[in-house]
Amino acid sequence: MTTDDSSIEPTIQIQASAAFQKNLRILTKRYRSLRHEVATLIEQLQLGELPGDQISNIGYEVYKVRIRNRDAQKGKSGGFRAVYYVKRRTSLLLITLYSKSDQGDVAAEEIRSIISTAEPKSSD
Repeated sequence: MTTDDSSIEPTIQIQASAAFQKNLRILTKRYRSLRHEVATLIEQLQLGELPGDQISNIGYEVYKVRIRNRDAQKGKSGGFRAVYYVKRRTSLLLITLYSKSDQGDVAAEEIRSIISTAEPKSSD
């Protein structure tokens, strides 16, 4: 039973890019526990935490976080990586998700491309 925690509303809006959604759908077919791990990450982000390491030379405030792969029993180093972009203090974009055993790092240009595709064009 929780006390005051249940009345706390998430203050951060989380959006997922099409690339993130597609990768999550593909990976959860092989790794059933991934949805739970991603849900835990989203809860952290909604509470204002910024887990992971900031990626430099992107031109945006982008972080990469390790996610444990419970299905493979390899821990975080052999698990998944989620990349997210801090758009504003109250808004984040989940950019991509991948298995470290399937793929190395994501290229900076790919991250920029996903952000530009997801961001609506604005005049401000």
